[in-house]
Amino acid sequence: MDALFDRFVAAYGTRPTYVCRAPGRANLIGEHTDYLDLPVFPMALQRAVRIALRPRDDGRIRLRNVSADFDPLDFEVGVGLQPGAPGSWGNYVMAAARELARRSAIGRGFDGVLASDVLVAAGLSSSSALVNAVGITLAAINSLDMAPMDMAGVMADAERFTGTRGGGMDQAISIGARRGHAARIDFAPLRMRHVPVPSQWRFVLADTGVRAEKSGAARNAYNLRRAECEEALGHMRLALKGRLNPRDAAGGYPGLLSAVPIADVLDVGGSVLRADLLKRFRHVVSEASRVHDAEDAMRRVDAETFGTLMDASHASLRT
Repeated sequence: MDALFDRFVAAYGTRPTYVCRAPGRANLIGEHTDYLDLPVFPMALQRAVRIALRPRDDGRIRLRNVSADFDPLDFEVGVGLQPGAPGSWGNYVMAAARELARRSAIGRGFDGVLASDVLVAAGLSSSSALVNAVGITLAAINSLDMAPMDMAGVMADAERFTGTRGGGMDQAISIGARRGHAARIDFAPLRMRHVPVPSQWRFVLADTGVRAEKSGAARNAYNLRRAECEEALGHMRLALKGRLNPRDAAGGYPGLLSAVPIADVLDVGGSVLRADLLKRFRHVVSEASRVHDAEDAMRRVDAETFGTLMDASHASLRT
């Protein structure tokens, strides 16, 4: 923190008045389900994005990154902001500023220096931590009073400015996490239930060295996967329309799974979906079930069952 303050003084000639922190996250189970309003089960990390800042009296944002890999940013807050090149770190900063300007007509920006020890493009949600940190900063200095899950929902909407059609898991756990707990997150409406992590459990994250540029090179594949899941849902609604009431039919994947047993859903899917859509559909339906079982296993301190469910999740993602 002292080093971050020193960088701020060197950049702006005065000391910062605030520090904002937003952590990265690890998703224990529930992959590629949040954007379909199906549950997830993540936890926050010790690693985080931090911004040392000083509010301004105008709407300008000047933000420097302690890493030389990222160019300084300087722009005016407003609804007319346009994204830069795909994957640019400035897109995430502008995303939060644009969305809050659109919703609340904020008028104050800030001078800031940012430091992050969340690995970039490593699947730890460094991007959402950045969006959250900027959003929380702007909300605070513009006197916006927002509940944590309300802010998480706004930041999830904001991040789509970058071109990635993501869900709301990353923003919610980064803002709403509780020390020593994982969290079951449900959507539509967004809500969170904290689950104590057993004191004898440890989760070890290993860096594979493979970069997942979700807003860069991998963005099209990510967005296509969501579109395929939505297409599969459309076919299933037609195939099961005799078993769905209007409310269930309008309720997306959660409505479908609340009305029809999972075994029946998978059986029908096997007969009406083409191969690529069936793979997407089978994963999200079975993954939603694993989230329920994983939450129960953690509450029962059943590590063997929890590990078996994680293995099954990874196998489903692989195939």
